[in-house]
Amino acid sequence: MFIGVVIGNVWATKKDDQLNGMKLMVVQRIDPADGKRHESVVAADRVGAGIGEQVLVVTGSSARMALASPDIPMDAAIVGILDEVEINLTKGL
Repeated sequence: MFIGVVIGNVWATKKDDQLNGMKLMVVQRIDPADGKRHESVVAADRVGAGIGEQVLVVTGSSARMALASPDIPMDAAIVGILDEVEINLTKGL
């Protein structure tokens, strides 16, 4: 599971039949502690996220569970839109 920001949409006229009707978004992983951006993934949107929103993304079998299909060819799913992230970085721990 990771926090990311939606940076784009994906359109594909030809794709696996199991992906028909799914909204596909490009999500860039971010480090909530320092704001650094990392790699991007394509994720199926389960919650109606939009570009610029911070989201919670699950991957692997958790993504397929969120999409209610163990056989679907998808490795990432957006399962939440974040309102706020609070980080407490305490030195010496």
